[in-house]
Amino acid sequence: MNMNTDHSLTLTRVLKAPRAHIWRCWTEPDLLVQWFCPKPWFVSDVQMELRVGGTQTMFMNGPAGERMPTGGVYLQVTPGERLIFTDAFVKAWEPSARPYMVGDIALSDTPEGHTHYVARALHWNAEDKASHEARGFHQGWGVAADQLEALAQSL
Repeated sequence: MNMNTDHSLTLTRVLKAPRAHIWRCWTEPDLLVQWFCPKPWFVSDVQMELRVGGTQTMFMNGPAGERMPTGGVYLQVTPGERLIFTDAFVKAWEPSARPYMVGDIALSDTPEGHTHYVARALHWNAEDKASHEARGFHQGWGVAADQLEALAQSL
């Protein structure tokens, strides 16, 4: 996958937790629900079929009772290192009504035993990128990364 696109947003951090713990938080539904959205938002009803072509579904829930279904298909699953997924498909290569992005999560070790964390959102067009950025990509994904780090440290 070409990561050099004008339609991507990237969050890069060093998370002070072992890579294996960060991976678990991304791939175990019981852990994902604890950190994935900036509070007071939260996810629920998470189901994961962690394999290439496997589906992921969940609901994003807001403080005023909002409940939005979200999901997609895994494109790459390299245990402990890389997770790439997209909402362009709803299941096993069945196209979604409106693709929005590809998520790319890359993990690697730092010399201190922490995790170099790179989270990218790759969009199909400039308008979707601009919309995602305007709705708070950097702040929202940053807060979620803080929550991810705290949870991973507690494992």
